[in-house]
Amino acid sequence: MNQGAGARREVRTVRVVITLKPGILDAPGRAVRQGLAALGYAVEEVRVGKYLELVLPDGADVDAMCARFLANPLVEEWRVEWPQPTTAAGASR
Repeated sequence: MNQGAGARREVRTVRVVITLKPGILDAPGRAVRQGLAALGYAVEEVRVGKYLELVLPDGADVDAMCARFLANPLVEEWRVEWPQPTTAAGASR
């Protein structure tokens, strides 16, 4: 669909949090926990992951993006947070 100059469309800033699945060794998490312990902080467990913010039009298939490119479904899981949509002025591809 071709949108003219000044066209408005609904977009959202979608937040995606990607972490290792439970039971998968998290070496960076272990290093962070050990570093915090060395500084005197008592932390039981640390999981290190990825945080992304994507500005997308309504209807974008974020789960497919995660499954096909952003995450490794064999060892990672993801959570998608969908805030309320906003209107972007003049947004075009």
